[in-house]
Amino acid sequence: MRAYLLLLLLAAGTTYLATPLARRVAERAGAMTAVRARDVHSVPTPRLGGLAMLAGVVVAFVAASRMPFLEDLFSDNRAPWAVLAAAAIVSLLGVADDVWGLDPLTKLAGQVLAAGLMAWQGVQLYSLPWGGGLLVGSAGLFLVVTVLAVVVGINAVNFVDGLDGLAAGVVGIGGAAFFVYSYLFTRTVNTDNYANLGSLVVAVLVGVCLGFLPHNVHPARIFMGDSGSMLIGLLLAASAVSVTGQVDPAVISQISGAQVAPVFLPVLLPVAVLLLPLTDLVWAVVRRVLAGQSPFAADKLHLHHRLLSLGHTHGRAVMVLWLWTTVVSFGAISLAFVPLRPALLGWGGALLVAVLVTLGPARRRSRTHGPVLLRMREGTGTGPGAPDRVMRQPPAQPSAGRRPGSGSEGRQGGQQGGHRASAPTGGRPPRG
Repeated sequence: MRAYLLLLLLAAGTTYLATPLARRVAERAGAMTAVRARDVHSVPTPRLGGLAMLAGVVVAFVAASRMPFLEDLFSDNRAPWAVLAAAAIVSLLGVADDVWGLDPLTKLAGQVLAAGLMAWQGVQLYSLPWGGGLLVGSAGLFLVVTVLAVVVGINAVNFVDGLDGLAAGVVGIGGAAFFVYSYLFTRTVNTDNYANLGSLVVAVLVGVCLGFLPHNVHPARIFMGDSGSMLIGLLLAASAVSVTGQVDPAVISQISGAQVAPVFLPVLLPVAVLLLPLTDLVWAVVRRVLAGQSPFAADKLHLHHRLLSLGHTHGRAVMVLWLWTTVVSFGAISLAFVPLRPALLGWGGALLVAVLVTLGPARRRSRTHGPVLLRMREGTGTGPGAPDRVMRQPPAQPSAGRRPGSGSEGRQGGQQGGHRASAPTGGRPPRG
């Protein structure tokens, strides 16, 4: 545990110190996110934070290769270096997109290349726990499934990167839950040597997210951009593949408290960690296709913008999504290490709290707007006890030589219309 915590802190410290440098590079390269009607930030903001996060990953991996506890993972094993190389590919691909802009097919090709490199060097699914046994297919089939899983994970995180601190917080919390599971599981089934690639990758991932958050919370001084969102998406997918596809489900049943379908947990947990990003991704693709648009088209209906429309402030919307990630992720891993009944009761209570917090602004509006509307109706003669006849004034006629909508009323209407156009009710396109 101490080795993993040291790597986490090393990745966090490197990322934190490198982020101001990445900000200067972004400003000189012109990698700035302009303010558009569908965005929620108010000033142009640099977007190369992924460079600092990549620096944290590189430093942590190099340090891990020199640690006695973890050096066996790097000796005669190219998988850790393949993860690092794939992380560099997607991050530099994101840098190119942040600076010059790339078309979606080029980005997809780069993501497939990075995922294929990892799978080719051993970071891939070899089996899937299913129905009390192992689902085993051909090597080619599982290589394709691995690449698909990694690409989906990358784009899921990219889709959720829409508010200050949202993606880093969601992935950091989900990664922390996954680290707890992988570490405790490995210690349970292997008491001699519980060093494993999945725990290493996710510990470094949590570290870079923690190091970047102080610069990225609202109001953000820098965005991670595609260079960062694709990087942390790949690392989370790589850790999930390392743990999920190489575990014997018969061993999981040895864990105390895993009475509920233990063979399904390796499949359930990665989905639980990525539930919010995956939900946003799938729903965005479905609604755009049904509307006759490209799946990559930007819109104003992401989960975080629905929370803003519901009445949450920017910071509170981020906290709500962090809360949901915590409830879903840690609730899923509790099924492996806590007896079923207490785990389900605790999970149900946490879900209820999350629902109440999410709907808080709507409940407050219903309590306050109801009496106000009633008083307004009574005051205008439309409520109970109102007189039968209501005096109505004829509409004002525009004076000669004056166009309707001009003057102070026209200016006020224009100002209001401009305010509506910039209100944070729209979805964020990929920052890049």
